[in-house]
Amino acid sequence: MKLILASASPRRKELLAKIGLPFAVIPAKGEESITKQSPGDIVMELSRQKAREIAAQQTEECIIIGADTIVAKGETIMGKPKDAADAYGMLKSIAGDCHQVYTGVTIIRTGNRPASITFAEKTDVYLYPMSDGEINAYIASGDPMDKAGAYGIQGDFAIHVKGIEGDYYTVVGLPIGRVYQELKKLM
Repeated sequence: MKLILASASPRRKELLAKIGLPFAVIPAKGEESITKQSPGDIVMELSRQKAREIAAQQTEECIIIGADTIVAKGETIMGKPKDAADAYGMLKSIAGDCHQVYTGVTIIRTGNRPASITFAEKTDVYLYPMSDGEINAYIASGDPMDKAGAYGIQGDFAIHVKGIEGDYYTVVGLPIGRVYQELKKLM
């Protein structure tokens, strides 16, 4: 059965490859619409929108995986930074503290036996304090500009991570263990 990742994220593509099944990448391009309030509900809503968009385009039986990740500290939700100043504000607010990363996933099977599942995973991330110089150097690397919360745990930012509680891959952008278990149910 054809497997499709509804995301252009190189990190999600790399993680999905760990399952060992061939898949196509067809990024969702639709306008995101948020009607929910809590971070877990928001990522599930956005992952569902992405998966449904790509599912609607398919003419053969397939499985589509849509995902969305956000970073939250308290009630503040942090998406991808708009610019360097926005990245600085995000990093300054989470440095030396704990925040949460949520990844929502929707898996849709089309065809004769349609089915879908949507779930969210949450991981607590603890960071060491960061000086203004460390924050600015990281921003200057360009790495934070395409990542929720303005950082990628798997790259150079790793030196600022004190620890996590939860699934590391949720922070990277796809809780691959849970995805694999859900895929087994739908295939």
